[in-house]
Amino acid sequence: MRKLKIGGVPEHFNLPWHLCIENGDFKKNKIDVSWIDFHGGTGEMSEALKTGEVDIAVMLTEGSIKEICDGSPFKIIQTYIKSPLMWGIHVHADSDFHKIEDLKNQTAAISRFGSGSHLMTYVHAHNQNWNTEHLDFKITQNLAGAKSSLTDGTSDYFLWEHFTTKPLVDEGIFRRLGDEPTPWPCFVIVTTHEFLKANSELVTALLEPLNQKSKTLKSFHNIQERISERYHLKTKDVRNWLSITEWSQRQISERDVHLTQKKLKELNLINQEKSYSEFIF
Repeated sequence: MRKLKIGGVPEHFNLPWHLCIENGDFKKNKIDVSWIDFHGGTGEMSEALKTGEVDIAVMLTEGSIKEICDGSPFKIIQTYIKSPLMWGIHVHADSDFHKIEDLKNQTAAISRFGSGSHLMTYVHAHNQNWNTEHLDFKITQNLAGAKSSLTDGTSDYFLWEHFTTKPLVDEGIFRRLGDEPTPWPCFVIVTTHEFLKANSELVTALLEPLNQKSKTLKSFHNIQERISERYHLKTKDVRNWLSITEWSQRQISERDVHLTQKKLKELNLINQEKSYSEFIF
């Protein structure tokens, strides 16, 4: 039985992984999978991959591609979620910011540099025709840190996944001014060159039950209620989320890699683009 450490955010997107672990689906393929939650998101997972804390991670596409462009020894195994991620643009409920234009030249909370919250703040600012050279950031580590920062005024706004932050909006802690969808598929499964070189067959055996689970997840009995209970979301929000979310069982396309690199280059977040073959295995 091979042991594998998988990292991902503690969010509803990763339910197929947890169901495979709980149902013993990986063990049928002689793999003992342990899951590690990363509240800090893609930036934190990148470090964990480099240090060997995890073998494989479910990371945001833009963060993964930036890491590879910057020289990190990563490979994308496949796309995990092929639909865009809906990033909510949040302020504290008691703040004086009431429309997107109010956020120009204000301080954005981010989990860390290189994270999705960091990169998507650039995408959002660019789409508003703001000067992205003038963006100001406050590192808050995770959602809990951003909540504290917006509350005490050390930052002014925060981009995080719409449905994950919905309970904070419902509680009257955050106010959402809008949404910024990613221009690319949102999650990919990533590992290191070194791990892949020694374990390509193991990766294939890992993906087989995972892809079967993600392909059929929406048809499971009471799936909306199960997700609602497990992730503390309202059933109507789960229904909305499922309606716009599509899992993938295929490798990321050359078009999506090119699109993501082109946007990151346009925002001066990478120095040069790389060929498709340098991203995939």
